[in-house]
Amino acid sequence: MRNTIKFIAAAALLAASFAVFASGQHSGGHAAASIGQPGVSTAVSRTIAIQMEDTMRFTPSEVKVAQGETIRFVVTNAGQLRHEFNLGTDADLKAHAEQMKKFPEMEHDEPNLVSLAPGKTGEVIWHFTKAGKVSFACLHVGHYDAGMKGQVLVAKTAAVPAVEAPTAPKAGSGVVGSGADMAADWARGEVRKVDKAALKITLKHGDIKSLDMPPMTMVFRVADTALLDSVKVGDQVQFSVERRAGAIVVTQLKALP
Repeated sequence: MRNTIKFIAAAALLAASFAVFASGQHSGGHAAASIGQPGVSTAVSRTIAIQMEDTMRFTPSEVKVAQGETIRFVVTNAGQLRHEFNLGTDADLKAHAEQMKKFPEMEHDEPNLVSLAPGKTGEVIWHFTKAGKVSFACLHVGHYDAGMKGQVLVAKTAAVPAVEAPTAPKAGSGVVGSGADMAADWARGEVRKVDKAALKITLKHGDIKSLDMPPMTMVFRVADTALLDSVKVGDQVQFSVERRAGAIVVTQLKALP
């Protein structure tokens, strides 16, 4: 009898582990589907102003919306420090805050957040598809731990109006997995944006083993503008990075065939 119970417990544990693996869950991932989806300006229901302050607080820190609404958050940094407004689940924001402690120089280019220098204003347009709570926070090092957090309370409605979704990526796009020919200090990704004037490139990348960085979409500085001449948005690329003067810099970059 005891052996039977042990066998059942082991089988249940194995099944649970397989379910997590099959679902593609990983630490540090963005649970975008559970908080809604990026909105489009033509579908905005209303605008809500958010102010960020050096007291490590958002004003207001609680917002109420209805399921199905598309909200334009106009966010102003009223402080003297850089702050960000980042929508997510509690678990996702906490995990991301820990990543920021490890990589404080990270820059992101995601539709659910805006990072602002002192005195600047930006916006996030978000479509709330599910009732419940969506959190927001500033994930710059020390700010999250100091309590710079807030919440959006999404009230359930009888029907959710349709909204035009952002253009889907072309078939076959996405991060290319690592291959046997990849050295440990090289990574692969997809080019999402090229900014030659600012010497920056936005990459949706896989694991960067040299930095122990998980997959994400991130803005990188480049060591030389010539690196950007050979790539364009949508290209699959191979690249290497290193830390220089408080920034993560792409030092080698080439498009893959």
